[in-house]
Amino acid sequence: MSEQFKNVTVDKAANIYFDGKVTSRSVWLEGGSKVTLGIMLPGEYEFSTDSLEVMDILAGDLKVLLPGETLWREISGRGTFTVPAKSSFKLEVRSVTDYCCSYGA
Repeated sequence: MSEQFKNVTVDKAANIYFDGKVTSRSVWLEGGSKVTLGIMLPGEYEFSTDSLEVMDILAGDLKVLLPGETLWREISGRGTFTVPAKSSFKLEVRSVTDYCCSYGA
């Protein structure tokens, strides 16, 4: 994924989860698809998703437990993981983490 998005529309209002410990902004791309750019503070979180999600960790230190897996994946610095549609995943965030989430069908 490119390091920049061009010709986009950004929602001013934040998406706020877990009492403000996870926040993001929705960015609408030229073709109508959406990504979110956000920050996660240290903590333990569980997310559910309706559509496929590709999480691009830009900076941070965390562990992720994906659906159907028993071993936690470690990400320190940069990394990417994909979450299937209609599922949930767990995160253990150990430092402030910068992320970009892309959505599929």
